[in-house]
Amino acid sequence: MNREKRKSVMSRSMRLGHCVCDPRKPCPCPLFIDSDVCQCAGERLPVPEAGPIRLTRAVRSAGCASKIGQNDLEKVLSQLPVIRDPRILVGTAIADDAGVFRLNRNTLIVQTVDVFTPGVDDPYLFGQIAACNSLSDVYAMGGRPVTALSVIGFPIYSLPHKVMTAILKGGIDILRKANTVLLGGHSINDEEVKFGFAVTGVIKRKQLTTNAGARPGDALILTKPLGTGIISLASQVGMASHQSVGAMTKSMITLNRSAAEIMVRFHATACTDITGFGLLGHLYRMVRESGVTAEIRCRSLPLLPEVLTYAAKGAYSGANERNTEFCGPHTALDNAVTKEMRAVLFDAQTSGGLLIAMPGKLANAALSAMHRAGLTAAAVIGTISGRSKGQIRVSA
Repeated sequence: MNREKRKSVMSRSMRLGHCVCDPRKPCPCPLFIDSDVCQCAGERLPVPEAGPIRLTRAVRSAGCASKIGQNDLEKVLSQLPVIRDPRILVGTAIADDAGVFRLNRNTLIVQTVDVFTPGVDDPYLFGQIAACNSLSDVYAMGGRPVTALSVIGFPIYSLPHKVMTAILKGGIDILRKANTVLLGGHSINDEEVKFGFAVTGVIKRKQLTTNAGARPGDALILTKPLGTGIISLASQVGMASHQSVGAMTKSMITLNRSAAEIMVRFHATACTDITGFGLLGHLYRMVRESGVTAEIRCRSLPLLPEVLTYAAKGAYSGANERNTEFCGPHTALDNAVTKEMRAVLFDAQTSGGLLIAMPGKLANAALSAMHRAGLTAAAVIGTISGRSKGQIRVSA
């Protein structure tokens, strides 16, 4: 303990009547009174280095369920000025996965940022998942990620340094696998763990795939199974099996790179990745921007193991209600669609698959290519049936 440093800092705090490191607290604060520790002076309670760290127990909402809902986002964004520049091909005016800026006649840059809370307990796995999730926005545009900056919020006084190291290492290892270079990052001392990346990618003009190009006659392909949000919550409350958690984890650390390369090769007309707004939330953005109606068949949806069992027990987060409020008015669900399946349709996904619209005549060939590439869960889940202001019909 540095007595002189403590004396200097505490004398300043006591003159103010508030901790200089946390003005919400008086000086002396309860931690000092109870444990003789002054965090403002750089002191801290011993952090246990042994024993398992369960990251999901330290957050309110896991994974992409921690994100702000679409209705609230749209209310906020609608009050901001629209940025107008002829070089912006995809910006805030279009609800797409990433921004696209024309660098020159043939080259575009794709930029995105994605940060969320842990949906798994293992720090290294969380870092891997966060990296996959952040890279997916670039893949969804048909781009190739090239550089990244990390963004991490971490309770440095209550969790061991090795946990933050493991999170960052997991992310770096996935970036290396994706041939993406980490240039640096930013950290903040936060009460909850949060992690993600700002990613920059490049793309040729003719390969750009937005969420606004779906056309009648297109098939809809989903490249990963659904249910990560439901299984994450089931795991948080001790309900999920090792099998379902393992399947969820494997899906979340699978890059969408192969799916993106195949969709470009087979002339995809539109694409979005499925994350916090759920399958129907992201699909609604696609049909709204494209001016079309989508028909979805529940029997064709790829699902993670036991997800319907957990949904039947109520293991789906408040993100379901937020997602339902956003796109429910534009969605017609057949009466035969069960309550459990409805939960899956609106479930907030973390590092989910790509939802791709492409000419129906090419869908089977594209699907076969995905299966050969190891994307065995990829499936045709529906079609684009006609023009509208943006509607979804769901059958059992």
